[in-house]
Amino acid sequence: MKLILTPRLDWLLVFVPVAVALEWFAPASHAAIFGTACLAVIPLAGWMGRATEHLAEQTGDGVGGLLNATFGNAAEMIIAAVALRRGLTDIVEASITGSIIGNILLVLGCALLAGGFRYPSQRFNLTAARSQATMLLLAAAALVSPTAYHYFSGPAGVASERSLSVEVSLVLLTTYLLGLVFALRTHRQLFAGHRAEAASVEQDVPRRWSLQRSLLVLGVATALVAWVSEILVGSVEHAAATMGMTSVFVGVFVVAVVGNAAEHSTAILVAMKDRMDLALGIAIGSSVQIALFVAPVLVLGSHLLGPRPMDLVFTPPEVLAVVLAVTVTVQISGDGESNWLEGVQLLAVYAILALMFYFLPATPH
Repeated sequence: MKLILTPRLDWLLVFVPVAVALEWFAPASHAAIFGTACLAVIPLAGWMGRATEHLAEQTGDGVGGLLNATFGNAAEMIIAAVALRRGLTDIVEASITGSIIGNILLVLGCALLAGGFRYPSQRFNLTAARSQATMLLLAAAALVSPTAYHYFSGPAGVASERSLSVEVSLVLLTTYLLGLVFALRTHRQLFAGHRAEAASVEQDVPRRWSLQRSLLVLGVATALVAWVSEILVGSVEHAAATMGMTSVFVGVFVVAVVGNAAEHSTAILVAMKDRMDLALGIAIGSSVQIALFVAPVLVLGSHLLGPRPMDLVFTPPEVLAVVLAVTVTVQISGDGESNWLEGVQLLAVYAILALMFYFLPATPH
């Protein structure tokens, strides 16, 4: 009875049938459909992440790392793929921006704040943090370069933009895979604390799932996320208009947070247990994964999925937001020590960026 009464993310699963029912019986209620679909994705993404972790336990470090790279942000990839198929590349690019800044400002900020309330000062592995921070700088460069080319080259460079985006995506994917080799093979001692802490977090969870159960849960959750994503994406533009928001704001600050909500809670909980290496690994690592893995995969996949290919030419406000977020995060993670005030500072930057995007008028790409 205690387990039933304990607050659980799984309670949000009730919104799966609610979202489907609204889509069928009240198709004009776009705001309600969008809201319930967002709430429905959160627990489904959590189940996908849980199944992936158990599946990775069945393999070695290398394959496990690749599995987490592939499925760790699967909910966002599914939502983005559905949006690409509908030609909503602006929302996809906005969700990529939102995932990057959301992880390193909102999630890390909440983690530092929550941990700082319990511990005056918290320490973490400086070398590993700097390695992740350098990856973030690479992510910022990847967004700045194609966008700068777009605005500096003028009409003469339009024909080369998609080719440039594809080539940059290949560089990012190669760098990300080499980063996995660095973390899981050649310098795994720097990240050993991440895996040890992650294993200790599992002590409150039932024993390891079998391979069959992991695959079954992953398959069912993926199918449901794809179904709910169709509903979510189909209502996003009308819902944004109904709520007085631009599609870019919804992509950056709503869709992006929804896809990552399940893992966000983990970062905050482990920070409250003084496991800052793991908290930083979740928050910064997820941003790195979005920028160096998810975004390039979407660019390459858009040539098969969408009515028009996606590129890495983001709007100036999106690029500015990522650069500011990365700069502040690199500064805060550069001393190997954190406190609650640094969490407040990250959240303040996130709030400022949210206000900027909220008041920003809708403009063509």
